[in-house]
Parts: sequence; structure tokens; C-alpha cells
Amino acid sequence: MLEIRIIDRNKTTTLTAESGARLSDILTDGGFFVDMPCGANGKCGKCALTVNGKKERVCRYIVNDDITVVLNNPENSVDGVCDEIPFDADKKDLCLALDLGTTTLALALVSTGDGKTVKTLSRSNSQRMFGADIMARIEFCRKNGVSKLQSAVINDINRLTALFNLKAPLPLYVAGNTTMLHIFFGVDCSCLGTAPYTPVFLHSKMARGASLGLNGVSEVISLPCISAFAGADIAAGLNFVPAPPAGRYNMLIDLGTNAEIALFNGSSLFCTSAAAGPCFEGANISCGMSAVEGAVYSYKSGRAQVIGGGLARGICGTGLIDAVAFLLDEKIVDRTGFMSCGEYEIANGIYLSQEDIRQFQTAKSAVFSAIRILMKSAGATFDEIKTVYVSGGFSQGFNVESAVRTGLLPSQLGAKCLTAGNSSLQGTVKYACEGEKLPGFIDAAQYIDLAADAEFSKEFIANMGF
Repeated sequence: MLEIRIIDRNKTTTLTAESGARLSDILTDGGFFVDMPCGANGKCGKCALTVNGKKERVCRYIVNDDITVVLNNPENSVDGVCDEIPFDADKKDLCLALDLGTTTLALALVSTGDGKTVKTLSRSNSQRMFGADIMARIEFCRKNGVSKLQSAVINDINRLTALFNLKAPLPLYVAGNTTMLHIFFGVDCSCLGTAPYTPVFLHSKMARGASLGLNGVSEVISLPCISAFAGADIAAGLNFVPAPPAGRYNMLIDLGTNAEIALFNGSSLFCTSAAAGPCFEGANISCGMSAVEGAVYSYKSGRAQVIGGGLARGICGTGLIDAVAFLLDEKIVDRTGFMSCGEYEIANGIYLSQEDIRQFQTAKSAVFSAIRILMKSAGATFDEIKTVYVSGGFSQGFNVESAVRTGLLPSQLGAKCLTAGNSSLQGTVKYACEGEKLPGFIDAAQYIDLAADAEFSKEFIANMGF
């Protein structure tokens, strides 16, 4: 047996493995997080770690000798992002609310009597080691079953729950996209990877916390999903943002690893899901990363602003949008997306490449085109839209001017945009505090399948340019 010595910050762990084993398998089986956005296909290079003093792609590294591996996973750290009211562990009206995101988990401790969040913690979703986006995880589930995917996220939730130091188990309310909820409950999600994309369930689902391996959770209650690709996360968001006045529409754009968009008035709801890919979460961008310490989150007038104020380690979604807008203004990138210099340095070795610009073009065109198709389906004009709510962890630091400049949003909607923070989490909190109710128009939802819409491909091609 070979000895695998793992240094994770100030802690050293030793594992054993047979000769010929893949290093990524050794690490993940040993409970270590390895970021593999491409699903261990050897394409993205983001799983590179220091092995015996040299950078190696662990998804392609075969172990034949004793080795030392140095981990550094700041994206998997825990952040406390809210502390609104004093925490009294003896309160009798507490519950937990979870936004089960593809990239990030956000868990809130909630006082249902006050209708307020006590504290919120977040961390990266360790399922990223099996692929950055939903389709990669569906494919992993098809080949390997759901167990590893479920265990990864259950362990993440338990790590967060433990930090609340609860005196007794609490109910957990959870929202997420349809695939994430299937995995969470240990249900095979491979049915969502092939036509006709029929989910095993869409309804609100309940389970005992212990049956799912959750610590500190008495029972689990999920919010209902709308369709295979419009999940409980968008339903929760619609539970949070206000309805428009009579005769007008509001729009909710949840920009994450998958872009879900809803257009609604007091009685009707049109929604869709744009396959934007993980571009806005940084997964398929050369120096991309989540919005954690070290990420460039703003890029104005050629100056990078970094979360935490230290040296830049990468660039997150909001920084990416700003940077592309800057490159367009400076004519470093032209209207077709061509970058004459090949790559452009944003800050101390953090750069955007020509391929990054192409990835961004694909993502922004998908979102822009989805908005257009949704409006056509509803028969809604720009004048009839009162407010556009942009939500998700992505929305923190979101610059509307840059979004319009890059063609992510139509210019007619720019002045109507408001950021809504994590509307999925806040809508889940409201669901827990107000008797598990959702707006009635959600039951009348019409899901627009962009893949089956003849106009979408035309819109997509037409909107690829800047």
C-alpha cells in the first residue's frame, strides 16, 4: 500500500491507496473537497494541486509512489453573512431554512415567531467535485448512482448546522432546483438528463432528518417545484419578491449556475430556464472562482476591487461582467467578441482569455434571449414591466450598467432593475414563518421550454454579439 500524505492548512492527514489509483478518487473517498468543474474530464485544470512540490491535475494523476499533497480550498470556507437579532438557543420557535444551490449552500437559523433570520451561514457545495453544473451531476448520477452526490451535500449541511450549537433538533425547510432536491432526498435524478425530462416528484416532500443523515434536524420540508427545470428555488423567490400593480408585470431573474427567469402578474406566471452554464459562478472561466475572499468582484476604470481587500486569486461573476464591459469600452474586445491581444490581465496574474470571452458570450446570449422569448410568450411589452428583480448570491455587487453594456440584459430594463439578494433563501424563510403558503399564481405557471421554441435559436444567434 502507498502512503498519501495530505496537508490541509495546518492539519496533516495520511491515507493509504493501491498503486494505480487516481488521486482525485483517493481524495474524494477520503472526504476531501476537490474542485473539478468539468466533472473530472481533464479539461478545466482547476483541480490542480501541489503534489510532491509540483502542480498536477489530480483527476489525471495516477499514484504509483508515496506522495505529499497540499490542499488549499478557501472556496469551501464558511461565511457568516447575517446577524439580525440576538441568538437565544432556548427559543422555542426556531427552525432552519436552506437554499440548496448548485454552487453554494446558504443555511439560515430562523425565529418563526419574529419572522426574522437570526443568522445565516454559507459554504461551497462539495458536489462541485463531481461537476460544476446540473447536467454534469445528472450524468454522474446516471453512471455512479446518487449516493456520493447525496453524501457530499448532507455532509456540507451538517458542517453548517453544527456551527449553530443547537440544543435540540429543528425543522429544516429547503428550496433548490429540481435536480438538487432529487439528489438531496436520495432520488435518482438521471431521468432529468434525457427527454421527456420527467421528474420523479415536483410536490413538496417531507422526510425525517435522521433518515437523510442530517444532524440537528427533526424533519425536512421542501418547497414544491414548478417543473423539471424551474425548481423550488424560483418558487421561493416568487414568494419573496412583491407582485406588480394591476395591469403590469414584474420579472425575477435568478442568476446562478443555471439562470431561471419568471415573468408574472397577479394571476399568471410564465417561467423558463436558460442553459447559461456555470460561467457566472466562475467554473469555466480561466481564473474564475466563486464570490469568496480573494475574488475580483468589481472592475471599474481598469481597477480591480477584491473581496476581503487582499491580493486577487481569481474573478467572480460580477467582476467578470464589469471586466467584459471595460474591455468593450476600451475596444480591446470588439462587437464580435474578438480579443486582439489574446488575453488581458485584470490583476496580478488574473486574466481573461479569448475563450473566456466566448464563454461569456454564450451565457449572456442565453439569458438575454430567454428574456425575449418569455416576454413574447406572455405578450408583454417593456413598458408593461414595472420591476426586474435580479437575485442570487451573484446579485451582490451586480452592476446594472455593465450588464446592459455587455448585452446580458436588454437596455429597456436597465432602469427597472433592483437586486434582491438571495431571494430563494428569503422566500424559504417566509414560507416557514407564514404557514407554508405560496402565491396562488404559481399553480398556474406556464413553463416555456426554450429547446422546443423555434424562435429561441434565432434569438440566441442574433444576441451573441456585443
